[in-house]
Amino acid sequence: MSRYRRAQVPGATYFFTVNLGNRRSDILVRHIDLLRETVRATKDRHPFHIDAWVVLPDHMHCIWTLPDGDADFALRWKVIKFAFARRLPKTEVLTATQRSRGERGIWQRRYWEHLIRDERDYRHHVDYVHLNPLKHGWVTRIADWPFSSFHRAVKAGLYPTGWCGEQLPISGR
Repeated sequence: MSRYRRAQVPGATYFFTVNLGNRRSDILVRHIDLLRETVRATKDRHPFHIDAWVVLPDHMHCIWTLPDGDADFALRWKVIKFAFARRLPKTEVLTATQRSRGERGIWQRRYWEHLIRDERDYRHHVDYVHLNPLKHGWVTRIADWPFSSFHRAVKAGLYPTGWCGEQLPISGR
C-alpha cells in the first residue's frame, strides 16, 4: 500500500479538491443543505476558517486556514465525508471491496491538498476556486453560480460583481 506524504503545517492555509466517486453525479448540489450542515457541524467540533469554497455537482474546491497549533485537516475531511454520506440514501453502486469493508461509494478515497506558500499562491488558488463553475461551463458569469464563496468575497469588497478572472491587486486575507 502506498504511503502518501502530506504537508502538515500547524495553522497553515491549504487548498483542497475533493471528488465524488461517481463523477457524473450531482449529489453535492442536490444535497447542498446537508453538505452545508455537515461542514458547519464539523467546524463547530474541529474549528477551521473557510477562506474560499465552491461546490460543483461532482466535486468541490476549497481553501481552509487551520487554527494555530493544528495541522489535522485529514480528520476534518474524514468527519465531513462520513457525516455527509451517512445521511444519504444508499443508492450508489459498490465495488466488492467497498461492500466487504462496509464502505459507501459516495466519495473518491483520497483528495488533493496543497499547502499555500505565499500571498501570490493564495490569490491564485482563491481565483481558481471562484472561476471553477465558469471553467466547467456551468455558468457564463461567475456571479450566477450559487454554491460559491464568491458572493461573500464580493460583499467583502475583494472582487467586483462582474469579475471574470482578471488580475486583482487586493489581498484576500
